[in-house]
Amino acid sequence: MNNRITYILLFLALGSNIICYSQTDSTKTGEKKNLIKKVYEYFEKSNEVNNDKRFDISFIGGPHYSSDTKLGLGLVASGLYRIDSTDLSISPSNVSIYGDFTTSGFYMLGIGGNTIFPKDNYRLDMDMFFSSMPSKYWGIGYDNGRNEDNYSKYTKKEIQIKVDFLKKLADHTYIGITGMGQHVRGDKFRDITFLDGARRNNTAIGGGIIISYDSRDFIPNPYHGLYLKLEQNFYPEFLGSSSNFNRTEVVARYYTPVWKGGILAFDFQGTFNNGNVPWSMVTLLGSSYQMRGYYKGQYRDKKLLQTQVELRQKVYRRSGIALWAGAGNIFPDFDEFKWKHTLPTFGVGYRWEFKNRVNVRLDYGIGKGQTAFYFNINEAF
Repeated sequence: MNNRITYILLFLALGSNIICYSQTDSTKTGEKKNLIKKVYEYFEKSNEVNNDKRFDISFIGGPHYSSDTKLGLGLVASGLYRIDSTDLSISPSNVSIYGDFTTSGFYMLGIGGNTIFPKDNYRLDMDMFFSSMPSKYWGIGYDNGRNEDNYSKYTKKEIQIKVDFLKKLADHTYIGITGMGQHVRGDKFRDITFLDGARRNNTAIGGGIIISYDSRDFIPNPYHGLYLKLEQNFYPEFLGSSSNFNRTEVVARYYTPVWKGGILAFDFQGTFNNGNVPWSMVTLLGSSYQMRGYYKGQYRDKKLLQTQVELRQKVYRRSGIALWAGAGNIFPDFDEFKWKHTLPTFGVGYRWEFKNRVNVRLDYGIGKGQTAFYFNINEAF
């Protein structure tokens, strides 16, 4: 988000496991503990590995402030689990439930995660959310996005669900199917002419096929490994989509240790839409994951190429930092790609290990003529 200023004022410890822990401990010692001490002890133990738990869940949250969403409260529940608790050779499954509410009227609720079945023969990845956010729309194309002060305010209401089901073919190699449903509603446009006659509300329902190679040691925060993905989706009108279009996505990520406590991570992504793509379904440059520092959707078009490299360094105990640099480019078609339209991104971030190898991150991204703060859980990629 543009000019986002996020202040983490307080971490709130929630859940019955805190109460149970403090009651048991005070029974043994006869000591009554105040709330601050309970919270402190909860977070002190939150990153301890406990393979005896079938489902290890923790909660975190806190107030934040941004110039576009104003004062808000975010809450996250993060869980690790194994379907086969005896097999510690494969990465554990993970799930996150998150919510955010602000005084500007923005809200978001969602759930996402990766389920790894016994012997890693099957994988189920899922992400679902709904949100309402005061937003800005510049139009489609680089030139519209570059005209920073020429936009229309509106309210973006969105619901999306995406599910991938993969089967293992060989070591680290998977093939599967994917399905996605997305509905975007554009309300309260200050200047409806920015849509150039397009409908305000759009739906995309479709699916396709995924082929991937994944040797990452731990999906939410890899220390080493390679991840490659080719995904092809189709969104036909007969399934309920607003128009006929298709999308091809390629992803390449690589992780390697460079020295003690240091991980070098590389990310490349290409998204290519073809057909009659609605204004709300084109690719958007900028997010808390790629091209950090840019207002999400200021630059949008049919096609997008973006890349980044990030150094992640453990500093002291559960604290760490991250430094990154990257670039991205939007364009309507390959024969209209222009190198001079490439946008840079740089940034620095703080990492705190909330659970074992599950980080809370606070990032400050710097784009061309704009900056942004982000508060999230898990690494950006």
